[in-house]
Amino acid sequence: MLTKDLISRIASATGQSKKQVEHLLSTHNAVLRENIMAGKAVTLQGFGALEIKERAPRTIVHPRTGERTISPGKNQLVFRPVDNLKDELKKI
Repeated sequence: MLTKDLISRIASATGQSKKQVEHLLSTHNAVLRENIMAGKAVTLQGFGALEIKERAPRTIVHPRTGERTISPGKNQLVFRPVDNLKDELKKI
């Protein structure tokens, strides 16, 4: 689903204008981004949680040469869905 489709569906469901919904979504995304970049986990009730996890450095082996290199650790954005969403996805 594209953002414009999401905006249209929310606007028709709530009776608000598309411009109001677009402003709300952009503000929502800015607040989420701000909190995630500050290292805070963000929980969306009934949907899941977004958080940054540190990925440890690991050894990578080149398949042809066998050369070993170390991949540096990095921060990774992780989404953990709530349990009932996981259960619903299993039924698809």
